[in-house]
Amino acid sequence: MSIELNKKTGINLSKGSSISLIKEEKKLEEICIGINWGAIQKKFLISFFNETETVDLDGSVSMFDGQGNMIDTVYYRKLLSKDQSIKHSGDDRKGDLDRVDDFDNEVIQVNLKRVSPEVEQIFFYINSFKGQDFATIPYSKIRIFEGTPSQVVSVFATFNLSAEPTFAGKVSMIMGKLIREGNGWKFSTIGEAVGARNIDETIKTIQSKYL
Repeated sequence: MSIELNKKTGINLSKGSSISLIKEEKKLEEICIGINWGAIQKKFLISFFNETETVDLDGSVSMFDGQGNMIDTVYYRKLLSKDQSIKHSGDDRKGDLDRVDDFDNEVIQVNLKRVSPEVEQIFFYINSFKGQDFATIPYSKIRIFEGTPSQVVSVFATFNLSAEPTFAGKVSMIMGKLIREGNGWKFSTIGEAVGARNIDETIKTIQSKYL
């Protein structure tokens, strides 16, 4: 059964659920991952001042073929995939320092029409570059939505790293994946923190556990 995505209600998929990316018999073509987070405020009993510790979260995307071989990865040092279907907005190393806002610090765009035919699965994940525990970050909002950075049509998956108790002690999380389904795509929510410490280890975890 397909689920209609619309700008009025949107949907929020629960962990482990999935949807076919077809709306009104039309394939969705533009998907984005937006990440918004804040700094850590450290308070000292012997001082009237607080210290602000910046947070560097990195959103990344890896593409795999049907045999589980990695074809390409888009991340802060490689902002465009070889087939030009995935584009990263660039590395934000600080997040929001002063206050919470509704603007994504990093955005990854996926144009499904341009994805290379050899790609069967596309994984989205996040890493805490400085190794800062997810539980110590005051807020972190992740959303996966239909549309572009300037026009959000419908959000269909959201995550809050700071509010999930099982993420405490972890610095890497796999958000979800796109699976090629005939001539279209299906999105599946994973939403699991993993023991990996960086991008390379996260890719190995994906290959050993999720493919």
